[in-house]
Amino acid sequence: MNKSLITNLVAALLLVAGVLLNNTLLSLVGLFALSGGLTNWLAIHMLFEKVPGLVGSGVIPAQFEAFKNAIKTLMMEQFFTQANIDRFVSGQDSQVHLHLQPVIEKVDLSPSFDKLVDVIMNSSFGSMLSMFGGASALTPLKEPFVLNMKQSLIELTQQESFIELLKNQIDQPNVMAEIRAKSKKLLMPG
Repeated sequence: MNKSLITNLVAALLLVAGVLLNNTLLSLVGLFALSGGLTNWLAIHMLFEKVPGLVGSGVIPAQFEAFKNAIKTLMMEQFFTQANIDRFVSGQDSQVHLHLQPVIEKVDLSPSFDKLVDVIMNSSFGSMLSMFGGASALTPLKEPFVLNMKQSLIELTQQESFIELLKNQIDQPNVMAEIRAKSKKLLMPG
């Protein structure tokens, strides 16, 4: 059921109860609540629907493109300014940190192990390893390799030097322009 309808029904019930009980305060509370609810309903209806004879009704559909462009301009000029994007990327605004650990934990490093096995098999160790079962002899090392590689990558991405390199890469003018363009596209698709 519609919330405004419920509110208006409660207000109408208060008005009727006040009249029946001859209670002026209850009648006035009901009357003011009902008049306020009906006024709000009419005002919102008039924003979206053209009502014949009422000047200014249907203003949102009539001016939709202008509203949309004004909101886009406001967002781009007030929030997605070059200075704000620079502050966000450099972490000056707050505790903005790029945590790569969840991403690294989800990455499948099995192809990396497979490439390592290929390198070993194509090296001088390959012929020696063939005596001990070849590439399949390295299979038990796959899980420890993947776990250790993920831990190593997580530790690497938490180092201050890596974070600084990443910030410097993101802070490039072409990257900043791309972030701003994507922000603009998100605000105004099409």
